[in-house]
Amino acid sequence: MSASASTIIVGDKNVELPIKTGTIGPDVVDIGKLYAQTGKFTFDPGFTSTASCESKITYIDGDEGVLLYRGYPIEQLAENGDFLETAYLMLFGELPSSAQKADFDYRVTRHTMVHDQMNRFFQGFRRDAHPMAVMVACVGALSAFYHDSTDISDESQRMIASLRMIAKMPTLAAMAYKYTIGQPFVYPKNDLDYTSNFLRMCFAVPCEEYVVNPIYARALDKIFILHADHEQNASTSTVRLAGSSGANPFACIAAGIACLWGPAHGGANEAALKMLMEIGHPENVQKYVAKAKDKNDPFRLMGFGHRVYKNYDPRARIMQKTTHEVLNELGIKDDLLEVAVQLEKIALEDEYFIEKKLYPNIDFYSGITLKALGFPTSMFTVLFALARTVGWIAQWAEMIEDPSQKIGRPRQLYIGPDRRDYTPIGQRS
Repeated sequence: MSASASTIIVGDKNVELPIKTGTIGPDVVDIGKLYAQTGKFTFDPGFTSTASCESKITYIDGDEGVLLYRGYPIEQLAENGDFLETAYLMLFGELPSSAQKADFDYRVTRHTMVHDQMNRFFQGFRRDAHPMAVMVACVGALSAFYHDSTDISDESQRMIASLRMIAKMPTLAAMAYKYTIGQPFVYPKNDLDYTSNFLRMCFAVPCEEYVVNPIYARALDKIFILHADHEQNASTSTVRLAGSSGANPFACIAAGIACLWGPAHGGANEAALKMLMEIGHPENVQKYVAKAKDKNDPFRLMGFGHRVYKNYDPRARIMQKTTHEVLNELGIKDDLLEVAVQLEKIALEDEYFIEKKLYPNIDFYSGITLKALGFPTSMFTVLFALARTVGWIAQWAEMIEDPSQKIGRPRQLYIGPDRRDYTPIGQRS
């Protein structure tokens, strides 16, 4: 894939480095042999200018607001397909035929139950445990229950582990939710689709029948599709880094969940919702916009701008429509939605926002939608993890099968003390 070469001057040396070209997107300079040739490393905090791997899964063009899964625009997948079709695409690289889709759905559905001893595992948590703490522990514990799918050198075991992770994640997420609110666990039903099954496990109770609203199920399914993967973000990079050591897939996904728990990553939609609640009513919008523009005011608008997207987040357009559909179905006129609509209008027209490229992102709308569906804010990141499991598994499998992949080992620029000798404790001042 090397297209040409780049020459850099390091001290008195001219070093020629290969340039690699992908299908689309910027070329990369291969610095793999830079240290061997110059004795120098590169310095890139956050790895924002470093490609850590080759991947065929997801492509983002932040300047143009483009997100592709295996080459397919996210808008087309969210509008026309369902989450398990996206999962199949992620894992196998192509959209399934009708027969392949039916077989994949069947296999995932038949893996949705978890080992019955997991019930006792839950009893070790306090009732007020955060659902993400429960998820980190339970997903990591799956490797103690399913020994027949932890050999990463066995292709069939890798596939079984992948199916199990995708299938059992909604069951574990629903169990975490039920446990924290003190309700009994609800077992999955094989005659329901993936997202409807999850909604039933979350909101059904034994004393009455629960009928899944198809509009709600479709809205949540879109949220899952939109969150399924997002290139080499922090949690995906964590999964790959953990996997590079040869760790079993359940441990790697648990590591990804732990990373996602951070408020700078998976908690953004919760922060956006809290901001909208702080603003409260549409008549307060202008006041808070002024506060956001004031450098001396600590208030910040959440849900605007993105580290990658310098244009409108393509996922936000889909979420905006989905949010309206859910609220219309509920028959309520939500002040938070009105606040969100006014803020979006300002962000797209106000010179301050345009200059700083503070466009609404997916978190801006997803928090409102999840709240309307009945989920508490503590579950928002859990739902993110449920959806992102598909991307994590696909990225993990791609890494395992990549012959050029090595165990992750970032370098550092050491700025601590120079070498010094040990002084006996009695001689120290």
